[in-house]
Amino acid sequence: MIFDNGRLSRAIRRLTLASALALVANAASAKALLWGDTHLHTSYSFDAYTNGNRSADPSTAYRYAMGEPVIHPFHRARVQIHTPLDFLVVSDHAEFMGVIKHVYESGGSNAKLGWSDWLGAEITAWLLRRSVENDTSLQFFGALLPEHSDARDAAKIMEGKGYSTGSLMPDMPVVRSTAWDSISTIADRYNKPGEFTALIGWEWTGTPGGANLHRVVVSDANAEQASKIMPFSFNDSPFPEDLWQFLDASEREIGARFVSIPHNSNLSKGWMFDTTSLRGAPIDAEYAQKRARWEPIAEITQIKGDSETHPDLSPDDAFADYEEYPHYLAKIGDVEYRATEGDYLRSALKRGLAIEAQVGVNPYRLGFIGSTDSHTGLSSAEEDNFHGKMALDSVPERKQSLWGDDAGPNGWSMSAAGLAAVWAQSNTREAIIDAFKRKEVYASTGPRIALQVYALGADAELDVSQANATAKLAINGVPMGASIAGDGRSRFRLAIFASQDPKDAGLQRLQVVKGWIDTQGKTHEQVYDALVSEAPSGAPYLNTLWQDPDFDESQTSFYYVRVLQVPTQRHSNLDARALQVLSTGHPDAIQERAYSSPIWYR
Repeated sequence: MIFDNGRLSRAIRRLTLASALALVANAASAKALLWGDTHLHTSYSFDAYTNGNRSADPSTAYRYAMGEPVIHPFHRARVQIHTPLDFLVVSDHAEFMGVIKHVYESGGSNAKLGWSDWLGAEITAWLLRRSVENDTSLQFFGALLPEHSDARDAAKIMEGKGYSTGSLMPDMPVVRSTAWDSISTIADRYNKPGEFTALIGWEWTGTPGGANLHRVVVSDANAEQASKIMPFSFNDSPFPEDLWQFLDASEREIGARFVSIPHNSNLSKGWMFDTTSLRGAPIDAEYAQKRARWEPIAEITQIKGDSETHPDLSPDDAFADYEEYPHYLAKIGDVEYRATEGDYLRSALKRGLAIEAQVGVNPYRLGFIGSTDSHTGLSSAEEDNFHGKMALDSVPERKQSLWGDDAGPNGWSMSAAGLAAVWAQSNTREAIIDAFKRKEVYASTGPRIALQVYALGADAELDVSQANATAKLAINGVPMGASIAGDGRSRFRLAIFASQDPKDAGLQRLQVVKGWIDTQGKTHEQVYDALVSEAPSGAPYLNTLWQDPDFDESQTSFYYVRVLQVPTQRHSNLDARALQVLSTGHPDAIQERAYSSPIWYR
């Protein structure tokens, strides 16, 4: 029997730790480790098309993910992934889905565009074509970005209006519907249960006032079911709770399940994991329950930086400065990047404990995944095989500032990341969604680091060097993503198993990140080195049984594992060597890592 985390958590609350371990005895039976990307854009996304991707469509994306050679959409060379994926979500933006592609390829004729009631159609089409042909489409894309402002104020103004009012582009529902049907049909064509899973999804691109509140929506629907709905967009509503309401109605309407995945929270200007809703209401039990239901996991790492934590928030964490990306998604202005607790997942987990203490429900009991957010149609999470976030930055000579000056990001500001790792009972749409919901998932910044984490009773015997150790834990342990409850006397240990990517570098250290809330309601964090390799080249695997030296059975807490690889060359250094320059102005090395989903202790 497999439990979803909500049911499992409620049941465990009534049990002692020993009883909880018995309850999940069969819950973690043999599962396969699947690798995938839940966040991939093709030429159907407006920003992908305006940034050089005019040919890599969903079919190209699936073929690349499955290991087939494809043509790069900008430089036109043959490219191929080093190690194929097990699953992929093509998550094109719901806003203007297929519209830019249609405008450009229709030639700007109102008759072909169906814009007879919109006076600016031919002008916009002409500007788009000229910008693309003259290789200045970044300026066209920049015109679609929001102005910097307070996210809550911007959302209130935009409610019921969306991007369409005052935008260069109308939303064109007929074109969007045609694009959505095409995306869904192509996904069914490439979906091969047991071999490769093509999940249907989209991105809700909430960016009020330049705050990145985007969500990727993933479903186990097939094309026939998906055709009965139209992806909910930021034009429909700028508020996440309206998206959840749409998903609730859609589940009942089409008989499929949905998961909403917050992503790239490091650019949310503090709003992704706030203490209030975007409408300004304090988080109460009802809101917390809805959010926990629809958003069981979050994207902790991707091309536009890492969202685990930040040195300003975790000053005692020596590894908190990984792949910082201090550039908001708005028109460049005088707004300086500032890391806040609402932007990062470690802070969100702590904030969730505090909210739970107040309202009885934790809205931020989140599992972790990584994904790319690539806009090239190519899931390029391999650092030495990185094709840029946008097609235009795929060539080293073109990785100058995206804005034409030094004020904003450039192609070297980002790194090849990340991947979603899923412990699933089969490589199918249904099994992957099951794993998302119970949070038995983890994130990698790129390498295929195999990672298992279980909570185990303090008295349970386990030899982590034995080949069958993980099989025993599947019977006697609580897996990552789950919750356990103590009886006021019981301690527990974390059984951690990590092994290196066979094609990548060795492992340097295992760390356990703990967060807890004290009796005064104040939250804390601590990072522990659970195991460190003494070899300069790292270790092929790091397995250990770890027990919290500061355990307090009265404190509600969470624990997740961070695995660090030995440093390797970053793509910026590879480019510098290829260009024969001393430096690109960006780091030469990168210390790749994996993050397990947390285990919560009550």
